[in-house]
Amino acid sequence: MTALDRIEVCLVYKSVNKFLTIRPVYVIIPDMPIIRSAIKKVRKDKTRTARNKKRELNLKSLIKKARLTKSAKDLQAVYSALDKAVKVKLIHRNKASRLKSRLSKGVTGTAPTTKTVAKKLPAKKVVNKTPKK
Repeated sequence: MTALDRIEVCLVYKSVNKFLTIRPVYVIIPDMPIIRSAIKKVRKDKTRTARNKKRELNLKSLIKKARLTKSAKDLQAVYSALDKAVKVKLIHRNKASRLKSRLSKGVTGTAPTTKTVAKKLPAKKVVNKTPKK
């Protein structure tokens, strides 16, 4: 029995000496799935959870360090880590943007800029509006 197993109580009706008695029976129901693909998913989820936990702890420690030291070098490391966290969908992009904004307010010196890609707009056609004769 593992820590993930849960114990359920099932009531069993038995006749003892011509009387019907109710007796609880404890049944161990494992949380492990039976289907092969579901078993594989549990394994994958476990490794992904560990990987995400490690990334999250690293990100939190970088943010704390940047808040304490308030240097541009630490801020640049946090910016990079936040961008990577958004890329792997660890945090939402708006949260990353909010954290960047709040951290950059308290930093001394110049704040690093993130790469923003601007869309090129198509050139407008020049239409000659002279009236026809």
